[in-house]
Amino acid sequence: MKTVYLLIVLAPLLGAILAGLAGQRLGRQASAALTVAAVGVSALLSLWVLYQHATGGAPVFNETIYRWATAGGLNLEVGFLVDRLTALMMVVVTSVSLAVHVYTIGYMHDDAGYQRFFSYINLFTFAMLMLVMANNFLQLFFGWEAVGLVSYLLIGFWYRKETAIFANLKAFLVNRVGDFGFLLGIAAVLMYYGSLDYVEVFEAAAQTPGLTMQLFGAEALVATVAAVLLFIGAMGKSAQVPLHVWLPDSMEGPTPISALIHAATMVTAGIFLVARMSPIFEMSDAALSVVLILGAITALFMGLVGLVQTDIKRVIAYSTLSQLGYMFVALGASAYAAGVFHLMTHAFFKALLFLGAGAVIVALHHEQDMRRMGNLRRYLPITHVTMLLGTLALVGTPFFSGYYSKDVIIEAAHYADRTGAGFAYLAVLLGVFITSLYSFRLYFLVFWGEERIDPHAKAHIQHLPRYVLPVMEWPLIALAIPSVLIGYFTIAPMLFGDFFAGSIQVAAGNDVLANVAAHFHGPFAFGLHAAVNPAFWLAVAGAVTAWFFYILRPDLLPGINRLFAPVINVLQRKYGFDALYSTGFAGGGRLMGRALWRGGDQGVIDGVLVNGTARTIGRVGALVRGFQSGYLYHYAFVMIVGLLLLLTVFVGSWRGWF
Repeated sequence: MKTVYLLIVLAPLLGAILAGLAGQRLGRQASAALTVAAVGVSALLSLWVLYQHATGGAPVFNETIYRWATAGGLNLEVGFLVDRLTALMMVVVTSVSLAVHVYTIGYMHDDAGYQRFFSYINLFTFAMLMLVMANNFLQLFFGWEAVGLVSYLLIGFWYRKETAIFANLKAFLVNRVGDFGFLLGIAAVLMYYGSLDYVEVFEAAAQTPGLTMQLFGAEALVATVAAVLLFIGAMGKSAQVPLHVWLPDSMEGPTPISALIHAATMVTAGIFLVARMSPIFEMSDAALSVVLILGAITALFMGLVGLVQTDIKRVIAYSTLSQLGYMFVALGASAYAAGVFHLMTHAFFKALLFLGAGAVIVALHHEQDMRRMGNLRRYLPITHVTMLLGTLALVGTPFFSGYYSKDVIIEAAHYADRTGAGFAYLAVLLGVFITSLYSFRLYFLVFWGEERIDPHAKAHIQHLPRYVLPVMEWPLIALAIPSVLIGYFTIAPMLFGDFFAGSIQVAAGNDVLANVAAHFHGPFAFGLHAAVNPAFWLAVAGAVTAWFFYILRPDLLPGINRLFAPVINVLQRKYGFDALYSTGFAGGGRLMGRALWRGGDQGVIDGVLVNGTARTIGRVGALVRGFQSGYLYHYAFVMIVGLLLLLTVFVGSWRGWF
């Protein structure tokens, strides 16, 4: 199995190297074929690995692949831990990545950086696989930083576009804030548990559950401090409030990147981290409450911002923020399996929505404003149907995948018994209505109503190049199938079976999924349960509201906008986070730097210490030169004055004057 795991990881790396270094020689078609084949190999082998683990045919693999160094008894290693949690993540990463690779053949067809783009997305797949397959914190940190680096390259792929450069710099800086906490968390784990190996750390933590440390003059539980610091890293990667500001701006990159990084893989790294670290998080109710509350805040308030967005990709981006909040609510409620389950289902239907949005953008000659769309179902029938299926999955329509994963999270929050659970339950319940409202708002504005298409874009859409769109439509169809079906067929083993046994640990008394399981009688009966579920009716209310205002009576919208203008203004300003960070922190930092430069560097260092010292020496020298006249009486005068000064000091010291 070691050879298989190495091939899964190294195939995308090899594809990235060849496409990146020899892409010009290989040519566009060969580079695309090579990188797609590399990810295809990883995807097929990952599916086989998941099948082997799910059927019980493969034991947990936990071995060192390469020992990099040994320092003071600490082993710095590259190693793989492959259990069912890892195998599931491998399939999610590689399958969505494969769909994105195929889609990219059409989307980036005319781009000058074609080979470079394929090299980057292959490299990103390698980095994400290294992250999820790690068996120690050192390799986890390597994968963590590698996906951050490649995302920086991908968001700013169009490096001559100023908004793209601003977006990738913003993502890089915000993630550095989260990564600082993440690195401190790893340091705390090493310092108090004495190892970087997952298994050894979990064993040491279990043996010393009451271990404390001094923090700011107070005694704190080590598990709480380590868990919160690790969660800060997860907040950066998974874009939770207040480290969420980078993700919407990252839509400046090519659309395939939005699907790959910001819907299915990189942003889910934080979810995977907390699930993998469940033995540590379960030792601290305080840390879990932090996760629960911040996840609920993100789920509710970021969904509200999505209601006022007009860019098709930004609506989906704020939806991603909200859905990530749902996943963290599940983790904070100790329903780790539900969080990972929603991660899986969300990866498929959110990637579908992003790629569908990309097809719309290409068809309209790179138009992204939904106010300039409408009635596109007649031009893009396959995109229309697949995006409708993705929308139905996202809002939680019964028997669709999103219904099973989201409904369980809502019920888990309802049964949770820890600080913040009541607020979290209310937030995720209201979030269902908001999700349905902005999702169907997008759907109706894009595919129904009157045509508001720019004449130039309409001329383009009526003469679509048929060699481009088919290769973009096949991934949509492939992603639509799991978006509809995967929840129905996997909910029983993943949430109410023993699928994650050994991979995820839940403390006695914290298993809220046991309460949900009490009324689970199979996926079909669970789907019928929607009839008495308030979440379902809230989703219906959101869809009906969107239909009423955007199809039946769009003439009412100007009045609604005037009535709620103050609220809409707050939402359009995104609660002021961007202004705070750009003007407050970044602007304040520049202002402080300018003050230190002018006052400290120019004023004190250059003006006083360097130039001031030189001027003083020059003046003293000029004074001394006045006595070096060559006349004997000048020298005698200086000697007499010096002698008088010495006598004054001597007599004053003897008489006690000084």
